[in-house]
Amino acid sequence: MKQAIRFTTIVLVIFVAIIGIILWPLAGLIMLVASLVLLGLYDLFQAKHSILRNFPVIGHMRYLLEMIGPELHQYFVESDTDGKPINKNHRNYIYERAKEQNQTRPFGTQLDVYDDNYKWMQHSIYPAKKMDTPPRVIIGGKDCQQPYSASLFNISAMSFGALSKNAIQALNLGAKAGDFFHDTGEGGISEYHLQGGDLVWEIGTGYFGCRTENGCFDAEKFKQKANWEQVKMIEIKLSQGAKPGHGGVLPAAKNNQEIAEIRGVQPHTDVLSPPGHSAFSDAEGLLQFVEQLRVLSNGKPVGFKLAIGSKQEFIEICEKMLETGIKPDFITVDGAEGGTGAAPIDFSNYVGMPWEDALIFAVDTLNTYKLKKDIKVITATKIFTAFDLFKALCIGADVCNSARGMMLALGCVQSLKCNTNECPTGVTTNNPTLVRGLVVAEKWKRVRNYHQHMLDDFLALLAASGCHSLDEMNRNLIYRKVDKQWHSYAEVVKNSADFMNFN
Repeated sequence: MKQAIRFTTIVLVIFVAIIGIILWPLAGLIMLVASLVLLGLYDLFQAKHSILRNFPVIGHMRYLLEMIGPELHQYFVESDTDGKPINKNHRNYIYERAKEQNQTRPFGTQLDVYDDNYKWMQHSIYPAKKMDTPPRVIIGGKDCQQPYSASLFNISAMSFGALSKNAIQALNLGAKAGDFFHDTGEGGISEYHLQGGDLVWEIGTGYFGCRTENGCFDAEKFKQKANWEQVKMIEIKLSQGAKPGHGGVLPAAKNNQEIAEIRGVQPHTDVLSPPGHSAFSDAEGLLQFVEQLRVLSNGKPVGFKLAIGSKQEFIEICEKMLETGIKPDFITVDGAEGGTGAAPIDFSNYVGMPWEDALIFAVDTLNTYKLKKDIKVITATKIFTAFDLFKALCIGADVCNSARGMMLALGCVQSLKCNTNECPTGVTTNNPTLVRGLVVAEKWKRVRNYHQHMLDDFLALLAASGCHSLDEMNRNLIYRKVDKQWHSYAEVVKNSADFMNFN
C-alpha cells in the first residue's frame, strides 16, 4: 500500500507538471525539471534501494512494473490454460455458472490430451437417463442420533477473519438458498454465519468459540453452540493441505476487535493456532474426543479433517477404531494443493501428500479395515468443475467441498492478496472501504447459481457414463497416463495393500 501511495504521488506530480507546461509553458517546464531534480537527488542519497542509487528517477519504473506485474501477467500474458494456482479456464467455468452466462465453448478442447497430466472419463454409447434432482448423502453412523442429509457439493472451511463479513453472509445465504452446507472454518461462528444456511462447525487447535482463557477446550461453551439448530455437523481440524502440521494463521492486519471477540484473543495481533491439539495427543485420544463432542452435541455427526502425512498414523487411527468401537461419522481428506489465506511458503509447497494419492490412500485404508461402510469420506482440494466432482466420487469420496471455487463465485479475481488485507474484491479483507464492494444481495445468488449449475453438469456426466446411481461410480471410469500408457484408476492402484506398504 505504501508503494502504491508513493508511486501514485509521483505520477500525479508529473501529470500536474505536464498540464502546467501546456497551460504555462515556462513555469510548467521549470516545475517539471525541479521535481525530477529533487527526486533524483533523493534517489542518489537514500540507502535502501541500490537500483535507485545507481539509476535515479528512471529506476522507479522497475518498482512500478514489479508492483503491477501480477496484473500484467494475468490480463495480458497468460493463456486460458495458464495461471496458478487456478488457471483461466477454471476461473471462467466458475464465473460463467455463477453469473449464469453462456456455458458452452466452440472449436474443441485447448488441453493437450496426450500430456501425462491429462485425465479423462469413460462414457457409454448407452447413456443413462439424466436424473431430475441431484442425489444426497446421509452422514451419520450407528452412534449418531441426528444424521444429516448432505449435498454432493458444499462450501469448504473458510473462517470469518480470513474472509470478510460480507463474504461470509453471502456464502451462508447461498447455502441456504441452494440447500447445501457451509463449513465455518476454525475461526468460530459469527453472526454473519447465522443467515439460515446449514453449518459445519470446524473446531481447530485454537478452539475458537469454545476455548478457555488459556486456549484449551471449553466443553460448556462448545455444548451451548453445538446445539444451535443451524449447526448440523462438527468437524475436528487436525490439519489442512496448505499448511499441514503448522496451524492456522490470521495476520494482525486482519484481526480487528470484532474478530478477536469471536475468537477469544487479543485484537491487532497475529493469531497463530498451535500445530496440534491440546485435548488429545494420540489416536485413541482423538477418538475419545470425537465421542465427547458427539455426546455434547446430542448425537450430531462428528468427524475430523486432515491432510495425510504419515500413512502409519492414519492406519493406527483405523486400528484404534476397531479396538475401541468409536468411529467418526465422516473424515474430510485434504491435499497438499489445498488453499489458504496465509501460510509459510515451505509448508504450502513441500509438506503433505497430494490430493489424489491422499484420497486413494484414505479410502483404501478404510476399506481394508472394513470401516468405509460406516464412515463417509468428504474431500476438499481444487474441486472446481463437474469433472473434478465426478473424479473424486469415482475414486471413493462421498461428498465434495470447495473453498476457492466458492470465493471465485463471490467475485474473487485471484489477485493473491489474501494475506495483506488489501483484497480488491472485498472477499478476503476487513478494510471497510474494500468490503463495501462486495454486495451481499447480489453475490449470494452467484454462490447458489454456481452450486446449482455445477451439480447439473455433474448429472450430465453421470448420465454420459452410463451410471444410474452413485453406487455404480468406480475407478474404472477415470483414466490417466502412466509410463506413456493409459490406465484406469483401478489399474493404477491395483492392490491397496501394496499401495499402503502393508507387511
